[in-house]
Amino acid sequence: MLRKEKFQENIRKMKTEDLSCDLAIVGGGLAGTCAAISAAREGLKVVLVQDRPVLGGNASSEVRLWALGATSHQGNNNRYAREGGLIDEIMVENLKRNPEGNPVLFDMVLIDKVKAEKNITLLLNTVMTDVTKSEATVISSIEAFNSQNETVYRISSKLFCDASGDGVMAFMAGASYRMGAEDSSEFGEKYAPDDEYGQMLGHSIFFYSKDAGKPVEFKAPDIALKDITKIPRYTLIDSTDQGCRFWWLEYGATQDTIYDNESIKYELWKIVYGVWDYIKNSGKFPGVENLTLEWVGLIPGKRESRRFNGLYMLNQNDIVKQNRFDDTVAFGGWAIDLHPAEGVYSTESPCTQYHSKGIYSIPYRCLVSKDISNLFITGRIMSVSHVAFGSTRVMMTLGHCSQAAGVAAALCVKHGVLPADILDRKYMTELQDILALKGQSIPYYPIRSEINAASDAEVSASSSLKLGALPFDGGWRELEFSTAQMLPLRAGVPYSFVFEIKADRETDVEVQLRKSSRLGNYTPDETVETVSLHVRQGAGKYSVKFGNALEADQYAFVTFMAAEGVSIRESRTRVTGIMTVYNKYNKAVAKSAEQKAPENSGIDSFEFWIPERRPGGANIAMEIAPALDVFDCPDVLNGYVRPFIRPNAWVAELDDRNPELTLEWKTPKTLHGLVLYFDTDYDHSMECVQMGHPENVIPFCVNRYSVTDGEGRLLYETSENYSTINRISFSVPVTTSVLRLKFEKAHENIPVSLFQIVAV
Repeated sequence: MLRKEKFQENIRKMKTEDLSCDLAIVGGGLAGTCAAISAAREGLKVVLVQDRPVLGGNASSEVRLWALGATSHQGNNNRYAREGGLIDEIMVENLKRNPEGNPVLFDMVLIDKVKAEKNITLLLNTVMTDVTKSEATVISSIEAFNSQNETVYRISSKLFCDASGDGVMAFMAGASYRMGAEDSSEFGEKYAPDDEYGQMLGHSIFFYSKDAGKPVEFKAPDIALKDITKIPRYTLIDSTDQGCRFWWLEYGATQDTIYDNESIKYELWKIVYGVWDYIKNSGKFPGVENLTLEWVGLIPGKRESRRFNGLYMLNQNDIVKQNRFDDTVAFGGWAIDLHPAEGVYSTESPCTQYHSKGIYSIPYRCLVSKDISNLFITGRIMSVSHVAFGSTRVMMTLGHCSQAAGVAAALCVKHGVLPADILDRKYMTELQDILALKGQSIPYYPIRSEINAASDAEVSASSSLKLGALPFDGGWRELEFSTAQMLPLRAGVPYSFVFEIKADRETDVEVQLRKSSRLGNYTPDETVETVSLHVRQGAGKYSVKFGNALEADQYAFVTFMAAEGVSIRESRTRVTGIMTVYNKYNKAVAKSAEQKAPENSGIDSFEFWIPERRPGGANIAMEIAPALDVFDCPDVLNGYVRPFIRPNAWVAELDDRNPELTLEWKTPKTLHGLVLYFDTDYDHSMECVQMGHPENVIPFCVNRYSVTDGEGRLLYETSENYSTINRISFSVPVTTSVLRLKFEKAHENIPVSLFQIVAV
C-alpha cells in the first residue's frame, strides 16, 4: 500500500511506546536473561532491554566465549560444583540441542527460553538512553531507543535491575561505583595487585577459521599488526586454536574500558588480523594452506569496567576462607583470575589464577544497590572488590546470582517491600526456600522438610545399592599420576579394600587414605593413614586395610601414589556420587599439579586432584568391606539435590532393571504435583560453545519413568527426560496415601539414581 506524508516544517518525533512492568531489566547477557526468566516465572511482568540483536552477552554468537563457573573447566577441586537452578537448566538444554557447541544455536536456546515466558517483553536492539527518578534514591522510569524499529520506549516500573555489564542504568541513576583495584588495606586483601599486574582486566576479540577445501590466500588489511614480535607471547600461537582459546588476545586495561571501547576494538582487530597473517603467511605453520577466516568478532568481549557498591562487598578473604553468610543465595568457585594491565603486549604471564580449596558463598547483599532503594545490581557490576571480581566475573556464576535477584524482586512485589527489606529473616528464609526448590544448591541450605509435603512419608525401594564392589572389568590405568578413588565413607568405620595391580617389576606402591580438612570440600589435604604395598611382577590382587577411621561421615580419597611401571585395574561401572580424580592439572586454569601461592598473599597452597572429562574417568575396580551403605532411599527426602558430604541420592542395585520407589503416608494427602531431581553430572562443566561434548544426554539421568497412585492409576509418564529437575503438575489434584515411581534402567553399567523428591 502506498504511503505518502507531506513535508513538515517541524522536527518529526520518533514513535513512542509506553510500557509498565513490575521489573525492568537492562542487559540481556546470561545475568539479565536469568534474572528476567526467574522473575517472570514467579509472576512478575518483566521488560528486558538488550542493546544487542541477540541474548547471551559474552556467550552469544557476537563474542563466542564459553560460559563457565565454579567447575573451572574441571581443573580445580570443586567437585559437583556446576551452578544449579536456571543456569543449569539452560546448560543442560544446550547440551541436548547443541552438544557440538555452535554459538549460533546457543543464541536460539536463550531466545527460546525467554520467548516461552509470557510475562517477559523482550526488547532487542534497544539501548537505554535516560533514567528518571521520583526521589534521589528511587528510579521511576527509564527510556530506551530501538534503532531497528525507530521506537522510543518509556518504561515505568516498581523495581529495576541493572545487568548491563557497564552499569549504565546504575551510573545514570547516580549510584556509587568504583573502577580499578582497591588498596590491600581496604579489605585486608593480601593479594591486591600492584599497578603493573591487574588494576583492570581488558577486552578480547576472537576469530574462527575453517578448511575451505582448497588453497586460500590471505592479504592482511592495512590495520593488521605487521610485527608479530610486539606480542611477547607470540610463540604460544597455534594454528589449530581458534575462538576463545585465544582468550589471551587481550587489550584495553590501561585505558578507560567504557569510553575508550571503540579505540580498544580497533587495536584488537589489529591484533587478530596480525595473528592470522602470521599463521597464514609466516611459513611457520605447515598445513594451513586451505584455512580461511570464517568469522572475526565485531564487538569486544568486555571483562571489567564499573563495579557498584552494594550492601556488602565480597572480597578475597570471603573467597579463600569460604566465609558463610546468613543471606547466602549463590556460590562461586572460579579462580581469582587477574591479568596484566598491558594484556597481550605484556611480558608477564597472561593471567594468574589462584583457587580456593572449595566453593565459596555469595550473599544477597552484593546484589542490592547501597544507594538506589529499588535497584538490583547483578552481572559483573555486582558489589565485589577487584580481587574478588577476578573470580565472580564468570558467566555461570553471574547467572546463578541473577536467579536470586529475579526471585527476590518477586518477593518485593508480593510483600510490598524494597530489595534491602528482603534481609529481614522471614523474607530471607522465603527467598532461600524458593531458591532451594529451584535447585540453587545454596551451600549448607537444603530444601527444608517444612516445605516438602513428602517429608513425612515412609520411603521404600525395590532395591538400594550396597556398594561392596566395583567390578574388575575395565582396562588398566598406569599410575603415571597419583590416582584417587573418591568414596563417601562412614565415621568410625575401618575399611578394607581389594585392588588388582599390574607391575613391570617387583616394587612398592604407597596407598593413602586422605580427606579434606574442611567438611564439604574435596581438596584431599590431610592424610589419615599410609600403607606401603609390596607388589610382585605381573598382575595380581592386593588388599589394604586402613585401621584409622574417619571422625565424620565425609568423602575420602583412597589414593595410589604415582609409581613407574605400575598400573591399576579400572571398572566399567559408574555410580552417582563417586568418581576418580588424578593429581595433575588442566593448563587452562593452572600451571602445575600443585597451587603454589605467592608468599604473604593470603592464598592457600595445595594440590589439585581433578577428574578426566567425559566420557573418561573410569572408577578404580575394587572390593570394599564393609560395603558402602550410603545410597539408601530415605536420602531422597534429606533436602540436598546433589552430592555434598555424602551422595544424597538413592541408587538402585546395578542388576535392578526396573527399580521402584514408594512413598507411603499414614493418612491420605492431596497433592498437586511432584518435583524430581535427577543426576546430570554436576561435575561436568558443560561449556556452552566451542568445546563440544561427547553426548547430549548425561547417562546418569533417568530417561524413562512413570508415577502412579496407590490404586495403580497413571499420573505421569515420560520416555525422554534429560533434565536435572522435572516439575510434574497433575492434571487434577490427587488424594492418595501412596505414590509409586517406576524407573527404567538405560545403561548396563550405570544403576538408576535419584537425588530428591518434593511433593506439592
